[in-house]
Amino acid sequence: MYLYLITPLLGSLKNYVKYKRFNAFIFIRTFYIYFILKLFIQTNNTWLILILERWFFFIYKIIRSIMNNDYNTKKQKYIKKYNLIYPIQENQEER
Repeated sequence: MYLYLITPLLGSLKNYVKYKRFNAFIFIRTFYIYFILKLFIQTNNTWLILILERWFFFIYKIIRSIMNNDYNTKKQKYIKKYNLIYPIQENQEER
């Protein structure tokens, strides 16, 4: 049972350190996903539930990032922040 607390607590700690706020919705959401996965898969294997929850959110964040076009919208931010140099694309050379 204690294993189910590790991911939400560490995630909340990371969010607090990064954003200086605690989000109760995100904390509770993890338990909700655990419950849904446990009902859907019908297993008592705690490790399987923990791994599937992480995979679920990994895939969810990838899809959200693609839908929001994060690469292009944040490209300028990362160029400035990390002094990145991107190769010139063919369609930009013609301008």
